[in-house]
Amino acid sequence: MKTVLSYILSSIFYLLYGILLLIFHGLQWLGFNIGNYKGHKIAVDFMNCTLTYLLYILGTRIKFISKHPIPKNVPLIIVANHQSMHDICPLSCFLKKHHPKFVSKIELGKGIPAVSYNLTHGGSVLIDRKDPRQSLTAIKEFGKYIEKNNYAAVIFPEGTRSKDGVPKRFSENGLKMLTKFVPSAYVIPVTINNCWKLNKKGMFPFELGVNITFELHEAIKADSMEFVKLFEKVETSIKNSIV
Repeated sequence: MKTVLSYILSSIFYLLYGILLLIFHGLQWLGFNIGNYKGHKIAVDFMNCTLTYLLYILGTRIKFISKHPIPKNVPLIIVANHQSMHDICPLSCFLKKHHPKFVSKIELGKGIPAVSYNLTHGGSVLIDRKDPRQSLTAIKEFGKYIEKNNYAAVIFPEGTRSKDGVPKRFSENGLKMLTKFVPSAYVIPVTINNCWKLNKKGMFPFELGVNITFELHEAIKADSMEFVKLFEKVETSIKNSIV
């Protein structure tokens, strides 16, 4: 019975998800062209929170654990493990007051309604992982943008999603460049648990009744220690809390 229900609810989810992406693509366009950044952000925040709550159709429950204060009026670098495309909207919704911007691969900049528009118009950075020069230049400009506006840069150091919850090797390059170009930032490690279970059976159907948690660890001043120690502390904080 649960298998049949998962097929039904997954179909409903994908139908609504596709419709909402098209709607929010239009709303982002309107927001950007009428209200510039502020107008666009209103549409993006609404989109991320709506798509987060859409997961509840699948019986998903989402919990944020934040025992430490998030620094205000300073740039942030959010570093998280990556388990599913569906861990992005909840994280964006929760951090919306901090204006989260993502380090994303360049392939996501085209062809995906709402998502590609947000990445190309909302302040995120698209990098070509096959072109180190382009990546360095793009992240340098991105870092200056984050530093100037006290926004939050979000990076997934694994580079790709973990399909079984076991974290892949963390690459230090992205974080190293961000700490260099956002010198006054605080780094916040984030551990994501169980989001991979949504796609345990693949993209269809979804697993029902998954309990997803996002645990925000204590913020670390980026320039408070040598990068090697910082990276080790961030990686250890994230991986030690994965269950």
